[in-house]
Amino acid sequence: ESVTVVNNTLINGTATAGTATISTPSLHDLQVYGVIVTILLCFIVFGGVKIINKVAPAFLIPVLFSLLCIYLGVFIAPRHNAPKGITGLSLTSLRDNWGSEYQRTNNAGVPDPNGSIYWGFNALVGLFFPAVTGIMAGSNRSASLKDTQRSIPIGTLSATLTTTAMYLLSVLLFGALSTREELLTDRLLTATVAWPTPVVIYIGIILSTLGAALQCLTGAPRLLAAIANDDILPVLNYFKVSEGVEPHAATLFTALICIGCVIIGNLDLITPTITMFFLLCYAGVNLSCFLLDLLDAPSWRPRWKYHHWSLSLVGALLCVVIMFLISWSFTVISLALASLIYYYVSLKGKAGDWGDGFKSAYFQLALRSLRSLGANQVHPKNWYPIPLILCRPWGKLPENVPCHPKLADFANCMKKKGRGMSIFVSTIDGDYHELAEDAKTACHQLEAYIEYKQCEGVAEIIVAPSMSEGFRSIVQTMGLGNLKPNIVVVRYPEIWRRENLTEIPSTFVSIINDCIIANKAVVIVKGLDEWPNEFQRQYGTIDLYWIVRDGGLMLLLSQLLLTKATFESCKIQVFCIAEEDTDAAELKTDVKKFLYDLRMHAEVIVVTMKSWESHVENSSSSAQPDDSQEAYTSARRRISAYLSEMKETTEREGRPQMVDGKQAVVNEEKVDKFLYTMFKLNSTILRHSRMAAVVLVSLPPPPLNHPAYFYMEYMDMLVENVPRMLIVRGYRRDVVTFFT
Repeated sequence: ESVTVVNNTLINGTATAGTATISTPSLHDLQVYGVIVTILLCFIVFGGVKIINKVAPAFLIPVLFSLLCIYLGVFIAPRHNAPKGITGLSLTSLRDNWGSEYQRTNNAGVPDPNGSIYWGFNALVGLFFPAVTGIMAGSNRSASLKDTQRSIPIGTLSATLTTTAMYLLSVLLFGALSTREELLTDRLLTATVAWPTPVVIYIGIILSTLGAALQCLTGAPRLLAAIANDDILPVLNYFKVSEGVEPHAATLFTALICIGCVIIGNLDLITPTITMFFLLCYAGVNLSCFLLDLLDAPSWRPRWKYHHWSLSLVGALLCVVIMFLISWSFTVISLALASLIYYYVSLKGKAGDWGDGFKSAYFQLALRSLRSLGANQVHPKNWYPIPLILCRPWGKLPENVPCHPKLADFANCMKKKGRGMSIFVSTIDGDYHELAEDAKTACHQLEAYIEYKQCEGVAEIIVAPSMSEGFRSIVQTMGLGNLKPNIVVVRYPEIWRRENLTEIPSTFVSIINDCIIANKAVVIVKGLDEWPNEFQRQYGTIDLYWIVRDGGLMLLLSQLLLTKATFESCKIQVFCIAEEDTDAAELKTDVKKFLYDLRMHAEVIVVTMKSWESHVENSSSSAQPDDSQEAYTSARRRISAYLSEMKETTEREGRPQMVDGKQAVVNEEKVDKFLYTMFKLNSTILRHSRMAAVVLVSLPPPPLNHPAYFYMEYMDMLVENVPRMLIVRGYRRDVVTFFT
């Protein structure tokens, strides 16, 4: 069955006399034939690449023979039975057909002055472009090639040059062969002029179409299976195949897509859409080559010696320009769809690292940004906390738990809106040569923990003879330029008294001293087990006991805590510790003015404390009952016992007094003064901040010539009965500024 369409053909702007009759097959017949042929080709593809390679000559040889017949017919035209429109090769016909006079067609692709589809230059580019999309055929079948590095360049370049020459020659020959009316009305002009009979061309067209379809049904499923095997898109896991196994599921899926296109029934409507995706693919390949070449990646060594980054850039830009020329609306939709796929891959995909151009660009951008930061101090306006989280606990964690679960929660509290980087480090005691593999395993576990807690950061494991030496190496070498960690976060060793009376105090003091020497701020978290997570909202106050100038770090930490949903309902209170003879009103006014200039909202409270001298003078008077009094008395008793033991050991061994392995003399009056100061500060905290959500207090540095054991007694006195406390020490620079 056929449908006859009669129309007036427009030539040079005027309608020709008479009508031109063009016959087209029934659309339903085309759909049925197309579905049947697609199914048959699908069965051939199921047989594997070997069968396809065997039947390929059966498609290629008749196609080449039909092309030869076409060119022979062109040169001997016109023959005795040729239509009047075929003039033979003529410069007059070439000149008449040289100009562009675009036509309208109906939905069947038949020229019609009243047709709904107008074919301009842009639309014809989209229509013709699928004829030149075989450039990636070799890459899509690379797994079946013996020597891909040799076969793909030679085969691709040879095919491209050959087909380009044939396309250009065909345009010139057929433009000089017949009139414009004949070109428009005879849909199979190649068959009309072919020698010796049009049947040869019909066979060639059919076999060429089947061969191209067979190539697509061979390459596309393998590409789909390769993407699935790389875990780029989890939704494609159904198409995974083992090496050497035919991708039957992917082939069936590809065949269903082909059948859907066949059912549409109009190739002219499908080709622009296909063209968009091909152009996106080519633009991506060109862009990757451009980036890899421009960024001088050491691994980028193309065998094509004439390659230059400008060629890849021009190719990528041409692809985008052609997309907009064909259809700006299709281009926008295609780019949006590609962006959504990219976002889905980055969100859900498990893609490995294949060394793509974007990763190289990110690396070069990071290096350039790092160099631009320089080694000078960062201005307070641009200061970001980069916490170094010491994951190694003072006690033991459950098996396969590389870090305290609340440390990542606290690290997120030190970042504004989660932005910033944390460095999670831990140490393994022992010899590096023996424990290197254990360190790698522990590092992978720590990385998995960071990812699970959704904390932006990196993991590092150090093998060292002891924890103190390992941390000393970390604090000296960790980081690059201005991206070195500036805050060390340590959990307070609340278990030291019952676990290890000697090692933990010396390690703890060593860590603090190393931070002071390296000019790192320190944040010691007491009550980490009770630290709230993101779902536990806190109420009350965040209390700051501001004793020494710390560059504003304590103030900044309190403001960062308020940015979290956990603490956003809290208010900040600043307690200024002063001696009894200080003008409290003047001090309060000065601090309020300081906070106002820093654009920080907080209530200021001045608390006066008796000095050590006043305590000594009034020591004979009865002390007021206090929650910390018992702890203070016990601490004094333990320190006295420790001092007595030190003196006995010194006298017995007949050597100078030693403090933590060094010769020193302990000043007992300074020991009492330090302990008393911690006692009074703890009493003040319990009196004013018993219901506070969190308390921040300045960290006193370890006093010179005081045993590490004494310092732990001081710290225990400071944190006594305070459930949640941050002990903060700044460093020799400001982290807040008056300037906006």
